Amino acid sequence: MKYYEVNFTLSPVNSDACDLLAACAGEAGFETFEETSQGLKGYVQQQLFDRQQLDNLLQSFPFPGISIAYTVSEAEDRDWNEQWEQEGFDPIVVRDRLIIHDGRHYPQTPNTHHLIPNSISIEIDARLAFGTGTHETTRMVCSTLLDLPLHGKRVLDCGTGTGILSICALKLGAAQAVGYDIDEWAADNARHNAVINQVDDRFLPLLGDVTILNNIEGVFDLVMANINRNILLADMPQIRRKMAHGGLLILSGFYTADIPLLTDKAASLGLQLTGQREEKEWACIVLQAQE
Repeated sequence: MKYYEVNFTLSPVNSDACDLLAACAGEAGFETFEETSQGLKGYVQQQLFDRQQLDNLLQSFPFPGISIAYTVSEAEDRDWNEQWEQEGFDPIVVRDRLIIHDGRHYPQTPNTHHLIPNSISIEIDARLAFGTGTHETTRMVCSTLLDLPLHGKRVLDCGTGTGILSICALKLGAAQAVGYDIDEWAADNARHNAVINQVDDRFLPLLGDVTILNNIEGVFDLVMANINRNILLADMPQIRRKMAHGGLLILSGFYTADIPLLTDKAASLGLQLTGQREEKEWACIVLQAQE
């Protein structure tokens, strides 16, 4: 699969503006981002890149005082896994009950002395895929999962990325998880991480978009989707049809300002808002299918 590498230069550089830029670029097909000294580097499948839409989004960029320029080039064939092994990420601790790490970097004392006994450890070996727990949206979904009675539940993970959300649900007691992603690297990476975390016998990662649900039998007690707002709005009707009566839908990947748009769409499909989290203007909501 061929990708474009797009270097965004922000003036001045601002971390909050970079987060907002990533959200906007996601609407133009971008899947993955890296921070740079000048701003942000994004990766988008060549066949999905909508340059006109990106230009329109940047013209109306809702962050005053920031100018953005960008250049486009073909992404070189790189060993993404080798790069990851060299860099990794600092461990993430979620509510003293969940540790997300890369297998090489572990929380050090005193960070771990207060963890609840039998806290959950998730190892993520990320190739070019979203979902290590370092982003607010991933952490909020994981935090939400900690509060749910998942024992024996069947889970659907839309845009699975590294598979982190499915792995978390399975380690919390879910019986089975099915995940899908349009990126073949992500689908392979999710399968790899399932093996590392010893849940591969209960996790089925698939390559495809929401239409793949037409080939999956049965319904799901819990559905998770941590993807951009426009895809959520477009895919919600098909996702709703795969939800069990009284099932839950966890959505993230969007800003707090987008909540009314998503909850209105959800209400039209018989989904009621039952929970909400916010972190640095990012949002996570929980919806329940009405009987």
